[in-house]
Amino acid sequence: MLIFGYQIETIYLFTLIIVGCITLLYLFFSDMLDGVFEGIPFIDPAVILSFITIAAAGGFLLEKLTPLSSLYILILTCFISAVLSALIYFFLLVPLKAAEVSLAYTEDSLGGQVGKVIVPIPADGFGEVVIETVNGIISKRATGFDNEAIDYDEEVLIIEAKDGTVYVKKYDSPLQYKF
Repeated sequence: MLIFGYQIETIYLFTLIIVGCITLLYLFFSDMLDGVFEGIPFIDPAVILSFITIAAAGGFLLEKLTPLSSLYILILTCFISAVLSALIYFFLLVPLKAAEVSLAYTEDSLGGQVGKVIVPIPADGFGEVVIETVNGIISKRATGFDNEAIDYDEEVLIIEAKDGTVYVKKYDSPLQYKF
């Protein structure tokens, strides 16, 4: 079958090559383009490019390997491509976007966490504590909440954090007690 003077297999092949090259470019420059399509949830360039790539590859293979009519092949490859692209979107891209984690933290987020004293905190003075989070270990200047002294290697509960200093109290874990 001829379209625009070319065999349908040639059109599928050239479409596959061109969209493959565009996909490679998108891979390198996707961070710049993500903001353009931010407000439209189902228009994601990765999904559109995967749809066209799968359809072109399937169309080329089916034209070469099966005796089916070109119209039936086009409908079949579009259906298969739509299903696979939807699966890519819902099971790969949506979870990846939701899984983005920032390494940043706020002082307000430190309140209520448990840390360990690495530099003893004197009465009416400053020491240092480390807080283990999912993003890593944070080291902060610390002082006693009630201006009490706290020894090295004590567990502390962060009551509040402000101006780069955490205010802590000794922490007695409920798991230490036996009933």
